[in-house]
Amino acid sequence: MRWMGLDYGDRRIGVALSDELGWTAQGHTVLERRKPEDDMEKLRMIAKEFGVTEIVVGLPKNMNGSIGPRGELCQAFAEEIRAKLGLPVHMWDERLTTVAAEKTLLSADVSRKKRKQVIDKMAAALILQGYMDAKSKG
Repeated sequence: MRWMGLDYGDRRIGVALSDELGWTAQGHTVLERRKPEDDMEKLRMIAKEFGVTEIVVGLPKNMNGSIGPRGELCQAFAEEIRAKLGLPVHMWDERLTTVAAEKTLLSADVSRKKRKQVIDKMAAALILQGYMDAKSKG
């Protein structure tokens, strides 16, 4: 079983993959968004190449737990993935994952330019790891 985690944004999609046992998540790549059909094709190719069986999409909730406009866009994106890739898709609360990724990179003294290149895939890895950890406990 291999999972793919996605941090869906306006300009980029962070992509993370689990190991084959589904224990750890690693950042894989950042897709620069162009056209929705191109984004889907890139995700399809990654899923096929790595034998992805399920996908986790970050759901940005408001701090009070409600789902706002950004969350609704992510839900629509997840539905599109489910329909076009034919894989199970799970939503995972991603509140503060980008903030956590940023803090980790800052504490590691990563330059601003380098942070911009990796923050989305790191956030995707945090989303995926959180989901896998919760699933293994449950």
